[in-house]
Amino acid sequence: MSIASNLKKIRAEKGYSLEKVARLADLSLNTIVKIENGVNQNPTIDTLSKIAKALEIKVDDLIQK
Repeated sequence: MSIASNLKKIRAEKGYSLEKVARLADLSLNTIVKIENGVNQNPTIDTLSKIAKALEIKVDDLIQK
């Protein structure tokens, strides 16, 4: 699984909208959309850390295959 599919799956499990993840992670909605849609396949570790913190998971949960 890719970062995109992991993000989408975890976000759905938590019932979070793209907007909520963006707000909690203090990132732009556009950034979250690009990562989840696979447009940005190599987000920075800082970005991944913010998303993981917002979703209350580990970065490993986002990047695992």
